[in-house]
Amino acid sequence: MDAPSFAIRPYAADDKKLALFMISKANFQSLAVANNKTYAHPLTIAVWLGLTSIFIQSMSWWPSGELGWIGYLKPFPAIASMAVPILFAVDWINRPYFEDLTQEILRFGDLKDIDKYYSKNPASGFWIIDSGQVFVGLIAIDATQPTTKLPKGETRGPRTAVIRHFHVEEAYHTTGIQDDLLKCAVDHAFNNDPKLERIEASDSPLVSYLRPSLRSAGFELDHHTKSIGILRWKLGKRYLERSKWAQGTK
Repeated sequence: MDAPSFAIRPYAADDKKLALFMISKANFQSLAVANNKTYAHPLTIAVWLGLTSIFIQSMSWWPSGELGWIGYLKPFPAIASMAVPILFAVDWINRPYFEDLTQEILRFGDLKDIDKYYSKNPASGFWIIDSGQVFVGLIAIDATQPTTKLPKGETRGPRTAVIRHFHVEEAYHTTGIQDDLLKCAVDHAFNNDPKLERIEASDSPLVSYLRPSLRSAGFELDHHTKSIGILRWKLGKRYLERSKWAQGTK
């Protein structure tokens, strides 16, 4: 079987619906990962078994041989039924964090007119990667707000671009195509703005390919931004300096 071929192309106007859907989907995939990690946590399993034992005891459903082999199946309804409220509670607690993150991303000005926004600065860009007619991933880098603005209109700090969106479909994580997509955006930004000194990207332990890809490209952890979910996963900000990027291109 031939290996899939990938093509990275600039965003086009008719990609808007696809881009908005995939950006939203990326955040809710993180919710699914957070829920699964919570379900498998030892504390969650202990609570489930504890509640199940109480239910079995109250209903006198402990296994017995009085009814033959069927008697040993008596606890199973309790085991299954006590899992349901735990599954519901975990999603109910975790979901608002990811809904807020999604709304924050969707409300940012770049998604109102993607093509116009990412054409403002030559170092900015929005790319989609396809395999034939199949969507594989996307990335967007924003260099329109490169410095921190002060009240009197002055600026400070290094000229900085921000990776606003970065998503690769799960089926393609093992191909390493996310590294090529990230390199495309980083090289474009630094090559098109000689004064650009730094690129920042969000970091999350709930996106399996994100942290390894950023580390591989030379991004270092700057600081943690917030904690989310029942298990308080730490989101962060990573950065890549031009000097370190330049060393890797030699």
